[in-house]
Amino acid sequence: MKIRQKPPEKVWIDFQALVQASPRQLEQFQKYADYLMDMNELFNLTAITELSGVVRQHFEDSLALAKFVDMSGIKTIADVGTGAGFPAIPLKIMYPHLKVILIEVTKKKQEFLANVIDLLGLENVEICDMDWRTFVRHPQYEIDYFITRAALDEVELGRAFRNGCSYNKATLVYWVSKDWECSPKVAPLVKRIEAYRLGNKDRRLVFMGL
Repeated sequence: MKIRQKPPEKVWIDFQALVQASPRQLEQFQKYADYLMDMNELFNLTAITELSGVVRQHFEDSLALAKFVDMSGIKTIADVGTGAGFPAIPLKIMYPHLKVILIEVTKKKQEFLANVIDLLGLENVEICDMDWRTFVRHPQYEIDYFITRAALDEVELGRAFRNGCSYNKATLVYWVSKDWECSPKVAPLVKRIEAYRLGNKDRRLVFMGL
């Protein structure tokens, strides 16, 4: 049976009410969604092709961080394996004071991200082409939060907290499903786990740090 989709106008009305976006922010999200869906085949960005899915599973899911963190107290975030810009760009739209580092090694996705930054008029956003292991060995930023939607496993992410790593005072937030189980190797780094609902799905944010 075909699932009936919400009309686009209804999708955006519901989203704006949920996240309390300003007219300017809503316009940025709309441009972002349109460009993502237009360029998806070229850049291989997401398996989600319906507007309602993009808004819920990419935009709303990215903004879940604000349910558990006072975003006004954060200066810099770095998105590990950001891909099409999630979760960092939705957070940047809603909290424009953030300095954002987008860590992405794929050239096509870097091109897409550069176009999004220009299209949305975002400032203080940098694309970094280092892989994760190289990034943590070459400190050049002051980062408050690393964020990632399961781009790497938790053991690999735990490299940020090794002795001698300049980033080991940061917090890392990892978007996971309700069925995620932590590797014993990094279990001591897990400081808290927060649960939330995304439509009919149960999701969790895992906070890691020393």
